[in-house]
Amino acid sequence: MQQEDKKKLIKEAAGKILKRLKGDKSLYILAMEYDISTSLLNSLERGLKDPQLTTIFKVAEALNVKASEFVRMVEDELPEEITFAG
Repeated sequence: MQQEDKKKLIKEAAGKILKRLKGDKSLYILAMEYDISTSLLNSLERGLKDPQLTTIFKVAEALNVKASEFVRMVEDELPEEITFAG
């Protein structure tokens, strides 16, 4: 599997987790409450954007989880055989 394909899977998994955790809360409300761009949240939810580490922390806080927990949930969403080695 190519690196770009792996990155796409990760972005899509992060989007699924964001959508799942936010539930019925609007992206606009999350953006306003946690000083995150609405367009960035929209891109993340659609799996189009690769967030920076600081963004992961902000998004996790907005979703009431630790950043490490958010990343673990993304990791759990990925196929087991995904690796970035070699």
